Amino acid sequence: MNSGDYVSVKLAKKDIKGVLLESYDKSVVLLKLESGYNIGIPKENIFDIKVIRKGKKIEDDFKIPESKGKKKIGLIVTGGTIASKLDPRTGGVNALTEVGEFAKFYPKLFEKCKVDVVSPFMELSENMGSSHWKKLANEVKKMLDDKSIEGIIITHGSDTLHYTSAVLSFMLDVNKPVALTFSQRSIDRGSSDAELNLICSAEFALSNAAEVVIVGHATSDDEYCHALRGTKVRKMHTSRRDTFDAINDKPIARVWPDKIKFLGNYKAKGQEVTLDDKFNDKIALVKFYPGQDSKIIDYYMKRKYKGVIIEMTGLGHVSENWISKLKKCIKSGVFVCGTAQTIYGALNPKVYSTGRKLEKIGVIYLKDMLSETAFVKLGWVLGHKNWDVKKKMLENISGEFNNFLD
Repeated sequence: MNSGDYVSVKLAKKDIKGVLLESYDKSVVLLKLESGYNIGIPKENIFDIKVIRKGKKIEDDFKIPESKGKKKIGLIVTGGTIASKLDPRTGGVNALTEVGEFAKFYPKLFEKCKVDVVSPFMELSENMGSSHWKKLANEVKKMLDDKSIEGIIITHGSDTLHYTSAVLSFMLDVNKPVALTFSQRSIDRGSSDAELNLICSAEFALSNAAEVVIVGHATSDDEYCHALRGTKVRKMHTSRRDTFDAINDKPIARVWPDKIKFLGNYKAKGQEVTLDDKFNDKIALVKFYPGQDSKIIDYYMKRKYKGVIIEMTGLGHVSENWISKLKKCIKSGVFVCGTAQTIYGALNPKVYSTGRKLEKIGVIYLKDMLSETAFVKLGWVLGHKNWDVKKKMLENISGEFNNFLD
């Protein structure tokens, strides 16, 4: 019996099945369950352990499928569950960064097309910031300039994927498809969403759409994926496979492993690619809540922040006692923008008196723009010292506004 074997552990009242992991406590048997969680069982409670099947060993000399005659895509690996493999000794995961390793775990991708793999960094998505976004944008630019590459896939952790898709939509005017993708469940689990997401991303990357999108399961079943505009998408569930959804928008396309159906207008390949990766980190995203002390705004003024996004209630409101503080903040040179807590729908400051007062003192109402999109757009706009900030924040640069919102 070895680490990686699938076993059945007999207890007094039930049997537990899972993958045997290496345990550093000799008195405990450690298992990875079908759910993906690990469990430790004291040996004194175990009556018997049986091996159901031996752990699979993936050979190091795996042969990458012949690529002759196939179209080529670029694969940029930055981390996340989709770019990880189970370590049966620890129950943790190790990164997949080599072409051969990706081919072992995702052979269908390499059967479909030729793949160039690069990994500028490996990072948990919650640790990413503007330095990672800039590095990633520059890596994407190199591949967009490579005439032999049809399109690009970026693997990324799901938690902050929509921040990255939005900022790339502003930093890059793309000339080819750029598909960011993810998985909620690792490839070693039977319920993994990784392979369908990756294969559908390849199908989009081989299309004629010059768009930055997130590609992922459209439903909880393994039927097809949606390609979602990078500035109008949000993670809507902690663990569902169809976690990402288009907000105040519809998907650009429905994507199967072998075909694609476009559902709306999109930019076609052909234009020149441009990169503009300027970014100012002195920005904040603040969620207003009932009874919140307006002194929180003092924190950002004292630390010389340049811009603040406030998630407002309803059609665009904060407490009346915030108005004088925000007026002072704006007069000090800080740009204050409003987005909707409700996620769906658009702000309208003209309906109620509070909104009209806030608009009068200079709050920039961002209509139906998502808070996360507004956050990265503000940082990008403020990175340009000579730009008219209000004008640029209200300009529909990368589909961040839906002018036909119901």
